Amino acid sequence: MPGTFEPLPGGGAAVALDDVEISIIRSLAVQLLELIGPGPAADASDDPLAAMFAEGPSEPPADPVLRRLFPDAYSDPEQPATPRDAEEQRAYSAEFRRYTENDLRAGKRDNALAVVRSLDALSTASAGEGGAVLKLSPQEARQWLGALNDLRLAIGSRLEISDEEDGDLLYRLPDDDPRKPMVMAYLWLGGLQETLVGTLMS
Repeated sequence: MPGTFEPLPGGGAAVALDDVEISIIRSLAVQLLELIGPGPAADASDDPLAAMFAEGPSEPPADPVLRRLFPDAYSDPEQPATPRDAEEQRAYSAEFRRYTENDLRAGKRDNALAVVRSLDALSTASAGEGGAVLKLSPQEARQWLGALNDLRLAIGSRLEISDEEDGDLLYRLPDDDPRKPMVMAYLWLGGLQETLVGTLMS
């Protein structure tokens, strides 16, 4: 089971993680939480109805990682648009973003928090043992899947990976390349994500 998710009887998934792996995933999830931010509900009143109808931003985020996590809904970089079409796409994307980004951020934040909390509980339960088997309910497994995907998107953005060919180049980086640790994390998380998908589909 080391490094790969396996199904649990009755649903859910399990994976064996050592202390270093636990630390890496938790650190990345915390960094993702910091990047996504606390959300408008943390700054507004405690009125859940007001938070539900709060408008989000209309412009794409400045940070390239956040732009990857929250892309424009009506733009396709592979399909060149006329100036008029591009203007319409920007208007539609701004409107869509205004009413959806807060919810998208909340969902990604919840997924990353679920990862941190499950790892914290695992660390407490296995203190001093050098690792443990993480067992996830079906709901937790889906949250982990979402968080793993977001983490890979974030790292891929920092590595400027835009297609499969770029990903293939990562395997050939020399060991002294400063990007190597981030590349190893990207590939490792990809393996975890792939086995978790397979587990949830089995």
